[in-house]
Amino acid sequence: MSILRVIKDIIRRQFLSGVLVVVPLIITYIVLRFLFEAVDGILSPVFFKLLGYHIPGLGIAATIMIILLAGFLTHNVLGSTLYRYGDKILAKTPIIRIFYLAAKQLIEAIAVPNIKAFKEVVMIEYPRQGMFAVGFATNQIDFIDDLGGKVKRIGVFIPSTPTPMTGIVVFVAPEEVICLNITAEEGLKLIVSGGILAPPTIGRSKNRIFGEA
Repeated sequence: MSILRVIKDIIRRQFLSGVLVVVPLIITYIVLRFLFEAVDGILSPVFFKLLGYHIPGLGIAATIMIILLAGFLTHNVLGSTLYRYGDKILAKTPIIRIFYLAAKQLIEAIAVPNIKAFKEVVMIEYPRQGMFAVGFATNQIDFIDDLGGKVKRIGVFIPSTPTPMTGIVVFVAPEEVICLNITAEEGLKLIVSGGILAPPTIGRSKNRIFGEA
C-alpha cells in the first residue's frame, strides 16, 4: 500500500470521526433555532463580523477544518474522554437530547456501514402515482385502523439531495415497498449525486423486509 493511500485512509477515518462529533451538534443547533441554514450560512456571519467583509466559501472551509480537528482530537485519550463526557451531558439534557440523539443516530446510520439502521434500499411510489422515490427501509409498525385491527406499515426514510442528513419519513404498506438489489452505500451515492452515480442496472431484490413475503 502506497504512502499516499495510507495518508488518505487516515484522513478519511479522522474526517468520519469528526463528522460523527460535529454534524449532530450542527443539526441540533439548526432545529432549535427553527431555521435550516447551509453550513456556509452558519459560519459566514461570524467571519464577517471578525473580518468586516465576506469571503465566499470561508464558512465551508472552516467547517471542514473543525470536522477534521474534531476527528483527530477524538482519537487521543484526552479528546475521547472529553467527547464521552460531552456526549453523556447532551444525551441527558432535556429537549436537546431529543434532537441530538436523533441526529447522531441518523449520521451514524448514513456514515458507518457496519450500523444496520437502514435495512434495505427500497423504492416506493412517491410523491404521486407513476413517480418513484428511492429511500431506506427503517422500521415496521402496527397501525391501528378505524375498526381496531392492526395494519402493518413499513417506515421508509427518503433522504434529500444532496444533503442526506435531512429528508422525510413515510409509512407505506409492505406490498408497496420494492426492495432494490443495491447496497446502502450505492443507494446513498445515487441519492446524494442526484442520480448521476447510479449503478448500470437496478432490479428487484429477493430479500424480504422484516420477514414480509
